[in-house]
Amino acid sequence: MTEQTFANHGRFVPPYHFFVIPVLVINFGWSIYRWKVAGFSVDGFISIVVALAVLLGFLTVRLMALSVQDRVIRVEERLRYERLLPADLKPRVAEITVNQFVSLRFASDAELPALARKVLDEKLDNRKAIKQLIKNWRPDYLRA
Repeated sequence: MTEQTFANHGRFVPPYHFFVIPVLVINFGWSIYRWKVAGFSVDGFISIVVALAVLLGFLTVRLMALSVQDRVIRVEERLRYERLLPADLKPRVAEITVNQFVSLRFASDAELPALARKVLDEKLDNRKAIKQLIKNWRPDYLRA
């Protein structure tokens, strides 16, 4: 497996990203095209609504899965922080946002305390900006 870094840590799930979503987008577009060409009918309108519902359903399911993933990361990282953060930072764990937890999970154990302090003190909440601060990347290969 290729070493994970900031540059390559994003993940695509080929069946989902390169098949399911494109097919659903094409189906939605095709439904609109057919409705326009065949004449505006209730049947055509229902086709468009169903195509849109299926597309939005799949996108919503993906967002829900990512939300659950973020919640699991938050729990895992809270346990890790209990082990690694110095006593003066432990009470501030409650201030850490989901975006901060998700981003800091890639920080090595050695650099986590300093990065957590910086993120909290400077109120950094942008996932990309926080990840770019990490020098020693801790890979996460078990992501959805």
